Amino acid sequence: MTDTTTEQPGISAAIIVEGDRVLMVRRRVKEGKLSWQFPAGAIEAGETAEQAAVRETAEEAGLTVEAIKLLGERVHPNTGRLMSYTACSVLEGEAHVADDEELAEVAWVAHGEIAEYVPYGLFGPVQEYLDEALHRKD
Repeated sequence: MTDTTTEQPGISAAIIVEGDRVLMVRRRVKEGKLSWQFPAGAIEAGETAEQAAVRETAEEAGLTVEAIKLLGERVHPNTGRLMSYTACSVLEGEAHVADDEELAEVAWVAHGEIAEYVPYGLFGPVQEYLDEALHRKD
């Protein structure tokens, strides 16, 4: 039996907090149930998950960020893809739709609004990080 997670490259997501909000993007094409998510994309050959998160954020949302730490990895329950989640901080730029073929919209989301954007819940380590980083500033 072939494992789907090894057939495709892993996906790296950037968890970017600025002030009391986290950056989320809405894809033009849904991936399963996913509509709103964090900036993310395939990890390229020779790249770490952290490097991919930084690159994907620049490509998709026009932000220059730096990786702070890898929060965790899992096989995503909705897509079956291996996911890595990296906490990042903004160095420069304003978030916008930089890749209009992939993205329809970007939003800075407050802690209390996350469930409206991601109704199926977040990966535990990501939720814990956001609970702390956003200080529940609802």
